[in-house]
Amino acid sequence: MLALKPIITKRLQGFTLLELVIGLVVFAIALSLFTSLLVPQARQSAEPILQVRSAELAQSLLNEISSKAFDQFSSRVGGSARCNDGVTACTEAGQLGPDNAETRTTYNDVDDYHNLNIIENALGQDISVNGQSLYAGFSLTVRVVYDDDMNGIDDALTTSSAYVGNTKLIEVTVTTPKGDELVFSTFRRNY
Repeated sequence: MLALKPIITKRLQGFTLLELVIGLVVFAIALSLFTSLLVPQARQSAEPILQVRSAELAQSLLNEISSKAFDQFSSRVGGSARCNDGVTACTEAGQLGPDNAETRTTYNDVDDYHNLNIIENALGQDISVNGQSLYAGFSLTVRVVYDDDMNGIDDALTTSSAYVGNTKLIEVTVTTPKGDELVFSTFRRNY
């Protein structure tokens, strides 16, 4: 005959205190590693947005500036008359900037934008959508200098403030709300 063995059932038991403490320590270590990887990414996630906004702002301003005449004394109706070609000299390096009482709405040549530091459109209006400024916390500075050798250095620094050239460097520096400075530049020739 078959003998039946009694089936011994083990009672279900909970965790011991030691197992619970070890589990908590392992969980804490895993959580700290996870957050140390995740938190820097959260901080950096805004940077691409700020960089895109900076690029948009700078590019629109560079397009606007580049569309203007080379100099106050350049012909605005086309033709072959241009400053530094005989009769009229271009503006001296020390005189770059808005002429007389010009405002943003009346800027008509490239160097009028020298030292511009206001974020507004070509009509002198704040750039906003539904009353919300698109560039809150941003700042910008425009620098326009003669740079005939196209090396990024103001030619008047090595000569004199009376220097007159045929190539202007237009440099727009945009500062993001986080304090990062992004520099965008282009050259404008006297043609």
